[in-house]
Amino acid sequence: MTAPPGTGGLRSGQVAAAAGVNLQTLRYYERRGLLAEPARTPGGHRLYPAEAVTLLRVIKTAQRLGFTLDEVAELLEAGAHRHRRPDAGLRARAGAKLAEVEAKIADLRTVADALRLALDAGCDDLVVCAGERDCPLPFAGLAG
Repeated sequence: MTAPPGTGGLRSGQVAAAAGVNLQTLRYYERRGLLAEPARTPGGHRLYPAEAVTLLRVIKTAQRLGFTLDEVAELLEAGAHRHRRPDAGLRARAGAKLAEVEAKIADLRTVADALRLALDAGCDDLVVCAGERDCPLPFAGLAG
């Protein structure tokens, strides 16, 4: 993606298209401080540096990996400073996020197993099944 001749930057639509986001997302990230406020043309059009495309792709990828926008902001901030806390960088945060994801997977496996038991038992009515002594659904176990 190249900038319009003589502009020294990419317009909003170009950045959004190249990064695979919509204009509202681009502006929202700018308001949140994830993207620096861009320069403007004399006519008021925003001009972003080419690096903004990479930054947007990084943000979207981090979100797909399960990081919240607040966590992404912290990661970007930590990466911008050389003297940071040891627990602020990607390695520590990715390890913590992996632990969260693995815990969710374990919970989902428990839910899937319970649903398989209900299907195998032929449960058709949740309330009736709950009242059965040999109901396969662990109502108490899944409530927490």
